[in-house]
Amino acid sequence: MPATSMPLSDSRQRHLDGPAKHPAAVVVPPGPTHSVTPPSTSNIDRPSLGVRWQPRQPAIGSLSGDGVCWVATHGGAGATTLAAVVGGVDVGCRWPDAARHEPARILLLARTHEQGLRAASRALNAIREGRHPAGMELVALVLVADAPGRLPVPLLTRIRLLRSVVPVQRVPWIPQWRLGKTVDRLPGQLVRVGGLIQAAQRGAGR
Repeated sequence: MPATSMPLSDSRQRHLDGPAKHPAAVVVPPGPTHSVTPPSTSNIDRPSLGVRWQPRQPAIGSLSGDGVCWVATHGGAGATTLAAVVGGVDVGCRWPDAARHEPARILLLARTHEQGLRAASRALNAIREGRHPAGMELVALVLVADAPGRLPVPLLTRIRLLRSVVPVQRVPWIPQWRLGKTVDRLPGQLVRVGGLIQAAQRGAGR
């Protein structure tokens, strides 16, 4: 299903566009055309000077209507682990590739630290401006806890602003993953993310 969004007020926009400290490790690249309906807002978070876009060749073919892929907005977001646990295709820090017939539906992924949230904002801004492959559909933004415990208020505020633009799912800190171990029982937040993937796949089969 196409991404939907709510316009941000000027004051909330200025808060979200706060001064960038460092560019994110990886920013997802532009695509040729767009199909995700952009919100009528100003930029969510402008890429800071010096950010390098990954080079892409013109796409040949089309994205697949089957499956869902994980698009990490920065390195270390956890796409490989989540794809192994709840399903989906890990495409790394890039948009799905039409030449590889990769899934059109994406789950955007970021950690909940400051740089992760800024990377998510830049990726959403790229979607808003249509810099993604034709036919791509955003299912949700998935935010993975970067540490145990509660988030500081500034990070929670930023997440609330992101939630006003796109559907947001949060994944808690799972200590077993840090040690490379499996989890006997998935937390409810992960079960919901798995449900999103299953629902998107059922919708593709209709």
